[in-house]
Amino acid sequence: MPRDRAALGAFLRSRRDRLTPSQAGIEAFPGARRVPGLRREELAVLAGLSPDYYSRLEQGRQANISDEVLDALARALRLNEVERAHLRDLAAPTARRRAATPHAAAVQRPDPGLLRVMRTLDHVPVLLLGHRGEVLARNGLLMEVLGRPLEPGTSFVRFMFQDPVARERIVNWQDFASAAVATMRRETARRPHDTRLALLVDELRTTDADVARWWDDHAVRDYASVAKRVQHPTAGPLTFDIEIVCAPNEPDQRLVVYTADPDSTTARVLPMLASWNTAPRL
Repeated sequence: MPRDRAALGAFLRSRRDRLTPSQAGIEAFPGARRVPGLRREELAVLAGLSPDYYSRLEQGRQANISDEVLDALARALRLNEVERAHLRDLAAPTARRRAATPHAAAVQRPDPGLLRVMRTLDHVPVLLLGHRGEVLARNGLLMEVLGRPLEPGTSFVRFMFQDPVARERIVNWQDFASAAVATMRRETARRPHDTRLALLVDELRTTDADVARWWDDHAVRDYASVAKRVQHPTAGPLTFDIEIVCAPNEPDQRLVVYTADPDSTTARVLPMLASWNTAPRL
């Protein structure tokens, strides 16, 4: 089975397993149940498909899938907007997906407009990321908050999962890290021929049990604002809301801005951290 069709079948099974007949608004079919959620036959009826056709979808034996079928499956499985988009990416014909995927080996350059925005935000931590989680740029305050230099060209994803400092400093690391895995899964569907991204995912799944577990959940999400709590060894607890900024001409780059309530302890501490970053290092 092609890798992309295997991913489609696995995603459909995972969404089917999480939805019970009562949640779907139907009576359970008679007989012993071997699955935690809907049976294939039950989902087929909900989506208005024949059981044989739906089985071919899950087994990766259906080359082309119409938009009408995808819409019916999305409604039956009660997918949210991100999951619907993910389903469409997984179901797209291979040739179309290859044409839509940027050259995998291309080196991303920081968008000048996003760099200008970052320079005007030197009072808060800011990070510019590429689509594989590469650091394209960051300011000094981000280094002070996270405790690592995170030089351009390094992987923020590897920092999150392979550097013990990330787990030590980020109090809600599990929430933040699981969201990162769900975002990576979304990116792999958008870019099925990006071998560097696929190798990064395989590496993390092999070396980190948390990544492997979250990946097998098949959860997907787009980049979104989340909260991050950091325990700084000197400044104490810091609380940020993370906002994502994208440029219309560079949708594959994201400016990650750590914002703080103006009246918060975090906002009062940040100028002190910024002064540490600009002080001479002896």
